[in-house]
Amino acid sequence: MDNTMKALPFDFTQYDCRLYPASVNRMDDGGWAFMAEKDGEDLLIVMGSQAGEFKGRSFRNGAFNCVEASLSAANAKTLRKKFPFTAPVPVLRRDRSFGLGDRLGIAGEGHLQAVDEYNAYPVLAQQSIRELDLTHRGYEDVLDAASWAVFRHGYRKGFGADGDHLKKPEEVEYALELGFTMITLDCSEHIRSDVNDMSPEQAADECLLTDELKECYLDQHFDVGEGNVITFDEDSLRRCVLIYSKAVEFVSDIFKKYISGKTDQVDFEVSIDETPTPTLPLQHYFVANELLKRGVKIATLAPRFCGEFQKGVDYIGDVDRFDSEMKVHAAIARHFGYKLSIHSGSDKFSVFSSIGKHTKGRFHVKTAGTSWLVAMQVVAETDPYLYREVHKYALTSFEKAQKYYHVSTDITKIPDVDTMEDKDLPGLFSQNDARQLIHITYGFILSDKDDKGNFLFRDRLYALWHKNKELYVKHLKEHIGRHLELLCEG
Repeated sequence: MDNTMKALPFDFTQYDCRLYPASVNRMDDGGWAFMAEKDGEDLLIVMGSQAGEFKGRSFRNGAFNCVEASLSAANAKTLRKKFPFTAPVPVLRRDRSFGLGDRLGIAGEGHLQAVDEYNAYPVLAQQSIRELDLTHRGYEDVLDAASWAVFRHGYRKGFGADGDHLKKPEEVEYALELGFTMITLDCSEHIRSDVNDMSPEQAADECLLTDELKECYLDQHFDVGEGNVITFDEDSLRRCVLIYSKAVEFVSDIFKKYISGKTDQVDFEVSIDETPTPTLPLQHYFVANELLKRGVKIATLAPRFCGEFQKGVDYIGDVDRFDSEMKVHAAIARHFGYKLSIHSGSDKFSVFSSIGKHTKGRFHVKTAGTSWLVAMQVVAETDPYLYREVHKYALTSFEKAQKYYHVSTDITKIPDVDTMEDKDLPGLFSQNDARQLIHITYGFILSDKDDKGNFLFRDRLYALWHKNKELYVKHLKEHIGRHLELLCEG
């Protein structure tokens, strides 16, 4: 027991609860605040003259006025004011940052235990608008869950909050108004996907290169370091212009309107990865250089790498080619002074060492759905009957879910859960098709209701995860830790 715990003047004989020791904090008025579990619910106890600033039930404990406060949005907002370490900060400027999407709002403890063991900075609040729509949450919910997790765990190194894959100005504005410290701008709607199918003649007909572009790029040798040289011919330059020029203008407009005056408070990430075809290194250079010419300052850029970064499974593609191109992409990022961002980074174990090596340990990797998969593995381990029920419902929802995600799932390869023994059900999470089935159907599993308006699974699932939260933390720490271990080894 540390000195802070010893000094806590709370009489637990008068109040039956289970304390979270790492959450004990002094208030600036000499009072105290800490989190505890009572009657199966987590709550905040505040002692002293400032207790009334939190909303909840008032009571006396010893000489102190106290408030038993729920983990509400209003109380989370007050918490961030009273304890600044529970508010997000920009973290992409750190060497190793790691995005940890939490679709359920309960993964924070496992995530923090994982990053505790590595010199990496977490982006704990990270969700896309698509994920929010499918889970019926808002960015307020995502940020609040992160703040409570940080306070409960006693994490003080700083965490980020990412408005992930935002496509519209109003979405950027929404995230910034809530205090999010990272904006990931998704440029996919401004990137052409038909250009690589054009002949050189067709590309020339569509794009007349300006004298300015020719002077800037043609017959030039751009040394980005470590023997990597970028060169353009007329055809490759035309294709860069055709594919990315509208995206560059979109990024520039958003930066000038929302980010330019806040670069000390907000990390700006550019995502050009949500496209069918890979970003060639020279195309990466073109985008970065055009942004620089327009005065756009970015913290990270996410190219579309060769091969496939599908959800919830390992890298699909030529690992040697990936390694070769990663070397150049990493050199380009260093040349322009930002970090590479690797999206859909969950479970890409075969290429983590390459990423770590070529970025020289300076990277941002995003994960999200893998934490949901770990949660569902806990269901398979602890309640086989419920898991079978969910799994069979996921099969009926798979076709609808496919419109949101690019996956190569073959559901005919997934074993029939009704013929499997209970002990074998967790093994489904080592099978790619089963992983992707559960990965992409989360919105239907969590949100669908019966004809009486009751959730089909949501309430039962959350009750199970609460009952088995230590098992979830253990599995999550191990799984996320495996990601970080390979990245740091590389």
